Amino acid sequence: MATTAPTAYDVKLAFPLGAFLAVFFLAPLAVLLVLSFQVDPKGTAYGLNQYGQFLGDAFSLGVLGNTLLLGLKVTALCLLMGYPVAYAYTRVGPRLKSLIILIVLMPLLTSVVVRTFAWIVILGRQGIVNSALMSMGIISTPLRLIYTDLGLVVALAQVQMPLMVLPLITAIGRIDPNLTDASLSLGSGAWRTFLRVTLPLSLPGIIAGSMLTYAAAITAFITQSLVGGGQMLFMPMYIYQQASTLQNWPFAAAISIIFLVAVLAVVMVFNLLGRLSRGYAST
Repeated sequence: MATTAPTAYDVKLAFPLGAFLAVFFLAPLAVLLVLSFQVDPKGTAYGLNQYGQFLGDAFSLGVLGNTLLLGLKVTALCLLMGYPVAYAYTRVGPRLKSLIILIVLMPLLTSVVVRTFAWIVILGRQGIVNSALMSMGIISTPLRLIYTDLGLVVALAQVQMPLMVLPLITAIGRIDPNLTDASLSLGSGAWRTFLRVTLPLSLPGIIAGSMLTYAAAITAFITQSLVGGGQMLFMPMYIYQQASTLQNWPFAAAISIIFLVAVLAVVMVFNLLGRLSRGYAST
């Protein structure tokens, strides 16, 4: 009598999920792709005019470059601030672990609109930062923090921080404590042990967190729009302007496809680095 392997599942079980993805993801994407080939909004002809218009326009390429650069800045800041938090989580007792995980997860329990407006209040001319600096006598006039690149990076880093910290906690938590103890007992200092043992073994978490943070930061339409204001233009707002304000749907569709390809390229680079880091960490 033939037996079925315990891990073998009927392919038909995946049909509902496949149908859902086909209807709500692949079909809209196919429509968007076809729309991007329209020469004009009326769809009188098809061609690569919209892509040529974008790739031949220095302003459009600048918007794409600034958006990708914004993601790198936010990811770097999240890593710089999130790694110590994740490292501390793996070294403290249960009560402090509960407090840290509550602080990390709290932003996810709050609407992104509320968090963004909170940053507008904090970074405003009469906000907490300017009021504190002026009360201490460090500055005499309010600094311009909102509608700046620095303010936007800080706000996005706070919003996306959980996406960096949670993978780091998982990766650092999997490191065998005996490895660090052995390094310390053999004469390596704390910093040398961190740089030669802890940091390399936590690379999978760094790559996973960076990939999630980067993808979320460059597509954060609400935070980019409210904190960046009209002073800075990034790809999500550029697509919105072309589609809703100018009603130029073919060009907006072409921008969306180019943005999607650029994001996928960056994610593939992160994924490749993740595979290399897993091999490096296992050695």
